[in-house]
Amino acid sequence: MIEALTSLAAFDKVAGTSFAETAPAQKAAFSPSAVSGIAGTAPTAPTDFGDVMAQVAASARDAIRGGEATAISGIQGKATAQQVVEAVMSAEQSLQTVVAIRDKVVAAYLELSRMPI
Repeated sequence: MIEALTSLAAFDKVAGTSFAETAPAQKAAFSPSAVSGIAGTAPTAPTDFGDVMAQVAASARDAIRGGEATAISGIQGKATAQQVVEAVMSAEQSLQTVVAIRDKVVAAYLELSRMPI
């Protein structure tokens, strides 16, 4: 797991961000009031599809990193079993979401590649 945590740090170098910098922005961008404009505020979610996908990927990366860190804390006796299970389940859900998005993108690409020009 430790190797996975260091390999996830490579994403930070590519994105030019760090885990501490992106976490609050993700929560703000995907809060119900930000996405749907509830409570009389204008939506603050990015309008560019690339930005949305980058935020989804960063959010999934952060959830997976948090799950692994909590699992390591559980092994060290610093976290309860319930905290470990919750973090791992959150990471699993994020991974399943990313895989589903990837599958849809691949299916769309294959559909476009079959179209006659």
